[in-house]
Amino acid sequence: MSNGDGMAATLSDAVETAKEKVAEVSSAVATTATATVAKAKKAAKSAEKTVKSRVASAKKAVGKTVAKAKKKLATASKDAKKEVAALKKKVAGKKTAKKVAAKKAPAKKTAAKKAVKKAPAKKAVAKKAVKKAAVKKAVAKKAVKKAPAKKAVARKAPAKKAVKKAVKKAAKKK
Repeated sequence: MSNGDGMAATLSDAVETAKEKVAEVSSAVATTATATVAKAKKAAKSAEKTVKSRVASAKKAVGKTVAKAKKKLATASKDAKKEVAALKKKVAGKKTAKKVAAKKAPAKKTAAKKAVKKAPAKKAVAKKAVKKAAVKKAVAKKAVKKAPAKKAVARKAPAKKAVKKAVKKAAKKK
């Protein structure tokens, strides 16, 4: 049975070797894990710093943009208020102009009535001109009759035609 004792010793040695290997591997894993954890912590800290700096710059940019927008809105508001005031003045001016025009409108109507009254007077003047032309034609006829008999015969026909044409033209003008 000497074989049994040797076998137990061999197994014991193998277990001891396995224990040592496990201890070595576990310490190596622990060391590697610790290093990895430290690296991860450093990466997280640097990422955090980067994020903080980016957030701060973004806040500044947003603050500047908001300030610019506020200024633009303030100037636009002032301009709009000025425009509203100008439009109100124009509307008020138009209302007063309408009131003044309404007061002056009757005066214009009387002027129109006077013009209408004057229009018949112009017609009368035109009638007087026609009467004067007729008188001149009659005078012209008398002058033609006073001429010697021989020349009067030759001149009467054209003179009458001219007088008739003038009368027709005057009638058409009316």
